[in-house]
Formats: sequence, structure tokens, C-alpha cells
Amino acid sequence: MGFKTGIVGLPNVGKSTLFNALTRTSSAQTANFPFCTIDPNVGEVPVPDRRLQELSKIASSKIIIPTKMTFVDIAGLVRGASRGEGLGNKFLANIRECDAIIHVLRCFQSSEVTHVSGKVDPIADADIIETELLLADLETVQKRITSIAKKANSGDKESKKALIVFEKIMKAISDGVPARAIKYEEEDILIVNSLQLLTAKPILYVCNVAESAAAKGNKFSIEVEELVNSRKAKMVIISAVIEEEISKLEDPEDARLFLEDLGLEEPGLNRIISSGYNLLNLQTFFTVGPNETRAWTIPNGALAPQAAGKIHSDFEKGFIRAEIISYTDYVKHNGEQGAKEAGKMKIEGKSYSVQEGDIIHVLFNL
Repeated sequence: MGFKTGIVGLPNVGKSTLFNALTRTSSAQTANFPFCTIDPNVGEVPVPDRRLQELSKIASSKIIIPTKMTFVDIAGLVRGASRGEGLGNKFLANIRECDAIIHVLRCFQSSEVTHVSGKVDPIADADIIETELLLADLETVQKRITSIAKKANSGDKESKKALIVFEKIMKAISDGVPARAIKYEEEDILIVNSLQLLTAKPILYVCNVAESAAAKGNKFSIEVEELVNSRKAKMVIISAVIEEEISKLEDPEDARLFLEDLGLEEPGLNRIISSGYNLLNLQTFFTVGPNETRAWTIPNGALAPQAAGKIHSDFEKGFIRAEIISYTDYVKHNGEQGAKEAGKMKIEGKSYSVQEGDIIHVLFNL
């Protein structure tokens, strides 16, 4: 896909434990000291989607291929990262390469796991990282303003337009407003994107709680919820330790019973992956047949030729039209033939905007 979500946070908040659970591996080292993770760990994770099983059953598909997301476990950050403290420069560069951020906050007490600041305070932790990202963005914008100011003052129209946008962003960031919260004119989006600002990336806060608080949260997660609401962000409550234990259970029934004993309906990881997927403004379409049922990922609003191009580049180049059946109609009428007979198959051209859950058959010619 090329879409990457970075897992960030202060040292020792459970980032690597969460990454291990997400990827069902132990590739990310876990230890009780800062900067345990130095080089980022990268893993591809299947996006859970119950619709795949239903479609496969109807079509008698031989295999199921889910869509995937890429997660990156990034080194822990400390105060002063924007000035290069700790692994600051490396940390910020790794975030810049990601499309969205999962910010893990420590919401559990433990005498066995040290806290880099000496006490558990998820709000202060969140502010440390937000501040460092803001400071890094401020430096980025200031450099760009300096680089184009002379050209703008000489009358260059494009530079003058960019300068106005940059100065607006600099003022907002100086006031502590992240780039994702600034309102932009539609025609200014390309200028904004050229900056690759860290605080422009969508963010999901993950409250890592103790096992006993996994179902309902605790006083720390309540504090984070208030913060998240004020920032118009989203959050998920999980226990990384529980998630890692579940990920090691090979029998799905064992996992279900384990969750049931804890009062949980599904793994927290499912909610994290789904939230990350939504965070990136993505949607799923399917191709279904006797050989395979497969999920594909495209941005919301993508047109039929773009969806065809995800299947194969030749499909986009030679796109003629697409046969479309919604997931609901496919299931209701027991497959493609039933949907056709019920008049639920649509023939769409190049201007069709693909909808979530569409089952697509592409007709092309080269």
C-alpha cells in the first residue's frame, strides 16, 4: 500500500510491546530502559474484516487475502528532541516518513517499569511530544519563509501566495495550534503539503492500561479522553500486555475465551488497526471469485480507474468500465448471479466514485 502509521511515545510506555502484538512477532525488543528501540521496526498487519469470510463462503473461494497496513515502531522521544536531544533527530525523521501517528500513553502504575519523568502523567507526556513536534514544525516553516521571502518580495506571484500561507501556519504553530487543526483554503492544500509538517499528520491516542482496566479504563484514561475531546482527536484503550498474550494464542477459540474472561468483546488491536485505517482516510473494495476473495485499499473518493489500477496497472491504463455490486446486495442475493438477476449489478464508467465495500469486476482493453 505504501501507507505507514508510526507508533510513538515517551520511552517505556509500551510501544514495542504493542508493536509485537500487532505484528504477532517478537521482532521489537522490549526492555526496561530508555531508547530500547533505536532503529524503527516495521511490520505489515492484516486489517481485520469479517466481510471477507462471508464473501469467500458464498463464492467458495480457495483463499482469502486481506488488505494490510504498515506499522512502524519508532524510538522513544524525550524533551528536547526538536533540538536533537536523545534520539530526537532520528525520531523526527522517522515520523516524517509516516502518514499517521499512533501516540501511546502510559496509563498504568508499575514499580517494575521506570517512567522517564519519574511519575505517571499521560497528559504531561502527551504535551511533551506535541510540543516537540510543534517546535520542529516551527523550525521547518521558518526556514521555508526565509528561503522564499526575497523571491516573494520581488513580485513572484507563486512565492507571494506561499509566503502568506506559511506565515499563517507559523503564527498558529507559535500559538500552540497543530497544523492539523488549522483551517485552509482548498487551493492552499498543495502549498501546505509541501512542508511535510509533523503536526499535520492525523493522530490516534492509545491509552496503555493495566490488565484490570482493559475493559473500562481508569482515572488516567478518563483524563486522556478529556484531552482527546478538546483536540478533536480519537483514542483507544488497550492493555498491551494482554494484547501480546492474545497474539500468541494459536487457537481462535482460546483467544475468544480469554477475552470473555476479561470482559472484552474483541482484541484492542482490532480497534487500533481499524482506527488507523480510518485515520488515513482509506476504504476497502473487494474482488471475489472461486480462486480468491481479496480486499483492496484505496483512498476515500477514489474513482473506478484508480481502483482498477490497484489490482493491476494495465487495468487502469485500458479501463473501459466496471461491474459493481455492493457488499450488502452480494450477500443478500447469495452472490454475483443472484445480484445480477435482482438487477443489483451496476455498470459504471471512469467517473464512478468507488464506495466502501463495493465488489468490483473490471473490463479493460489494451
